[in-house]
Amino acid sequence: MKPHETADSDPWHFPRPDLAHTYLQAFDLKLSSARGLFARRRMGKTEFLRRDLLPAAVERGYLVAYTNLWDNRSSPDAALVAALAEALEPQGVKAIVARLAKPVRKVKVGAKLPGGAEGSLEADLAAPSDRSMALREVLKQLDKQKRPLLLVIDEAQVLASASHADFAHALRAALDIRKERIKVIFAGSSETTLREMFARASEPFYNWAALEPFPLLGDEFVAFTVKLLNTMARKTLTLQQGKHAFSELHHTPEFFKRFVERYMLYQVQGEASALAHTKASVFSDEHFLKQWSTLIPADQAIITLIARGESDLHGVAGLARLSELLEKTATKNTVAQALRRLQAANAVTRLGIGDYRIEDEAFAEWIRRKSTGRR
Repeated sequence: MKPHETADSDPWHFPRPDLAHTYLQAFDLKLSSARGLFARRRMGKTEFLRRDLLPAAVERGYLVAYTNLWDNRSSPDAALVAALAEALEPQGVKAIVARLAKPVRKVKVGAKLPGGAEGSLEADLAAPSDRSMALREVLKQLDKQKRPLLLVIDEAQVLASASHADFAHALRAALDIRKERIKVIFAGSSETTLREMFARASEPFYNWAALEPFPLLGDEFVAFTVKLLNTMARKTLTLQQGKHAFSELHHTPEFFKRFVERYMLYQVQGEASALAHTKASVFSDEHFLKQWSTLIPADQAIITLIARGESDLHGVAGLARLSELLEKTATKNTVAQALRRLQAANAVTRLGIGDYRIEDEAFAEWIRRKSTGRR
């Protein structure tokens, strides 16, 4: 099944047709051919792309291709080629398979091919050179299509890795000459890496797309969810209780849905119990202890100060607090090196001069609880 197709509609999905229309309208007016969106994980970005944007694009006559590179971090090139191939009609897919029969080691074909086989096309390519060839072949087939293509690359920051630089350059060159026919959404959860992708002159996609924050869900989403819950629940939930839970869960849609699920299953225990259970689950030791243990002491200390909302990490007061945590004298170089490592690991993002934020708010809350002894 293709990403924009749904066998069963999800009643809990909060539709955002106006936002989808805004993005597509900009493409239709030829104001731009690419857009970059960032939002932290679990904030509803991927659900919007798959359930709102792609179906809206299909209704407007686009072919659509979607891939989440986080699931294919070691070979995003193969994943992207497979996504593009799935956008084609069956005859186009067959043509690609035929042309790549020699270099392709394994090809599994579905995508509603004759005979009723369904699923996805996965290409396991023998070498990077074969993947570049595959990209060229699939784009040749797309060039023959009458309809334009919307390509959505989720967790696009994976392309910024040095190991994927050759493919990223090839992709940039291929898309450059097809701006009229191929529109691209680069979406990701690492604001720092995405900004470097589009703002650093040495990067393949330098200055290629405007980068902006993805609009986050708020009170309308809570009201929609609470209203639906109350049509099914024996014990209704007030909108105020819903807003309180959403706030306590750091306005994270995925966590709020877990709260709703817990409440629905154990209504007699009440809203406070459901919220406490959800917080204990999503901010648990088991979930984040492994991530914490990979950090060296200096990085643990810096990320703890960021989680607490400390500013001016390079100043006298900041260095004093850092030295206290490390139990040894810290310098500005200690801070700089730790921040560089944390940003490279996509654990922390830089919002401005001296202003940093932990990418995963759930991890940030776990660190706050750990540093204060709360559970």
